[in-house]
Amino acid sequence: MTTQPDGIGPMELDEDKARELEERFDAEIRFRPLLPTAAWVVGGLLVALSIFHYYTAGFGLLRETMHRGIHLSMVLALIFLVFPLTARGYAPAQRSSALAPLGVPLYDWLIALLAVAAVMHVPLIPLDDLAFRVGNPSTADVWLGGALVLILLEATRRSVGWPLPVIAVLFMLYALYGPSMPGILVHPGATVAQLVNHLYLTSQGIYGIALGVVATYVFHFVLFGVFATRIGLGQLFLDCAAFVAGRFAGGPAKVSIFGSALFGMISGSSVANTVTVGSLTIPAMIRLGYRREFAGAVEAASSTGGQITPPIMGAAAFLMIEFLNLPYTTIILAAVVPAFMHFFGVLLQVHFEAKRSGLRGLRPDEMPDLKAAFRRDWPTVIPLVALIGVLFAGYTPYLAAFWGITLCIAVGLLNPKKRMSVADIVACLRDGAKYALAVGAAAATVGIIVGVVTLTGVGFKISYIVTTTAAQMSSVASAIVPAWLMAAQTMTLLFTLVMTGVVCILMGCGIPTTANYIIMATIAAPTLGLLGVQPIVAHFFVFYYGVLADITPPVALAAYAAAGMAGADPFKTGNAAFRLGLGKALVPFVFVFSPSLLLVTDGFTWTSFILAFAGCVAGIACLGAALSGWFLTRTATWERVLLTLAAVLLIAPELYSTLAGVMLLVPVAIRQFGGFGRGEGGGPVTA
Repeated sequence: MTTQPDGIGPMELDEDKARELEERFDAEIRFRPLLPTAAWVVGGLLVALSIFHYYTAGFGLLRETMHRGIHLSMVLALIFLVFPLTARGYAPAQRSSALAPLGVPLYDWLIALLAVAAVMHVPLIPLDDLAFRVGNPSTADVWLGGALVLILLEATRRSVGWPLPVIAVLFMLYALYGPSMPGILVHPGATVAQLVNHLYLTSQGIYGIALGVVATYVFHFVLFGVFATRIGLGQLFLDCAAFVAGRFAGGPAKVSIFGSALFGMISGSSVANTVTVGSLTIPAMIRLGYRREFAGAVEAASSTGGQITPPIMGAAAFLMIEFLNLPYTTIILAAVVPAFMHFFGVLLQVHFEAKRSGLRGLRPDEMPDLKAAFRRDWPTVIPLVALIGVLFAGYTPYLAAFWGITLCIAVGLLNPKKRMSVADIVACLRDGAKYALAVGAAAATVGIIVGVVTLTGVGFKISYIVTTTAAQMSSVASAIVPAWLMAAQTMTLLFTLVMTGVVCILMGCGIPTTANYIIMATIAAPTLGLLGVQPIVAHFFVFYYGVLADITPPVALAAYAAAGMAGADPFKTGNAAFRLGLGKALVPFVFVFSPSLLLVTDGFTWTSFILAFAGCVAGIACLGAALSGWFLTRTATWERVLLTLAAVLLIAPELYSTLAGVMLLVPVAIRQFGGFGRGEGGGPVTA
């Protein structure tokens, strides 16, 4: 494919470059420099971890506690070998010595061994003996359990950061000092031995659902995503995205959105999505004329959709299986419309920005040859089709991932146009395990938080506080808002949702999306349940808002990765990405008030679905136009105010509020269509 000198150029994916970029911008897979021998040891352990999960997925899982124990022991041991105590540890390793065998500090080797001993102590206890010791722990149980808690907090700090361990410590202090808590939060309290017993010996703590989901579902699908990308499926998706969206105004930005949507189907990771697709689209956007901050923001906002795009969707979707006791196919179907709304919201703002700035689409010579792409890469689709087929046939997700991985390897070995070597397969096994380290530690640490919630019952107390506060706010608002516009019960639910959404966003400023979802699903979802919200709807609400974590300043990992690639200011990029993602902030409110939008809820009807879908689309369009300052022409300040109010009213469940939203759009429509007819607007303007 030829390109003009001033052209954008072909978008050809370099997997090795994408992996290097991800390691550079994602702290969760950035390892300290290792001497050759240590690198071989770590690489061998990573490959062994992947082989363990691949084998058990296809030939049967081990006993629950044993399976989770093997996973966690290897994860923690590897964390202390590859993540240094301080940032100075990322300096190149000097040499091996008595205090640093193979270049790794001796204390990290010792902690890694202690972690393995502490983790495997519980799985190796005979089941009959373990049942007796729950509630009556031995001295060894208390000491090893206490050691594991401390090791786990430090491992999470090294791999994820400070916020999550701090939250876990605060929860443990709450459990220990219950009698000193104020008001409704008071409880009898627990001794150190009782707390360790609950967190260590039961399935309600460290060895709980969160760790189990990572060890039995998440790992396998992440590994599948690595293999699928390596065999060329990511490149095929990008070619398809460029062919569909590239020709329209602001072409590369729209390619970024469609490419991120397709690539998100196999990655399930915001940062992986950002660096892989962004390595191609961000430079193209900048060359086309987009501001650097906006180019990075587009990719970051689009890439967060990887965690909500079926069929993989990231870790949180697999957690829903356990929390809700629903088949994965149900979760996939429920996620279809929310995922569409996410990308639709970003697409509209990108389109408005392109029209406002007068940016062109791709020229024919810059477009990929789709027929040639399919002739070259069509075999790469086989593993994804097989994975989806096995899922919908009713088999377990990990078995579907097993066959997907197996077919990826087969396609890679047999495809003469892009053949994988044995070294490539080993590299995929190694890279797939890298993603398990940080998320494994985070999941186990969240188990501490969940354990405290089940031990103290604080979740019900928080639910009571939130619902009571929302009811008080509703009673005050009722004096202003007429009942015909919004009923008091609806306002109570609305205020509860607003508070829950704000907490989700604030929590997302410091902890990973998966950890955010687990905490909020444990504490906030029951609150929504008290107000009559169906469980799957409540979980999707906190899940959807948790996804905003990766584009929420001041800790917006996807946005910061995109900023680094764009050479832009990270904070400005994060703010722009958050603004682009705000269009989808309306969506969770829509499916709470109109559950039919999730397709699989009780009381689903096509009439209610169509009405909710139309209201959601209209609301997102209005908010996108208000935020962008463009609709058919530039929008005046008064138009942006009316569009914002209309967006809120259009998604409301009451008929009169929807009609009020439509009425607010009338003067905007008159002015916009009049200005469009006169040819107003066009050309670059300042943001």
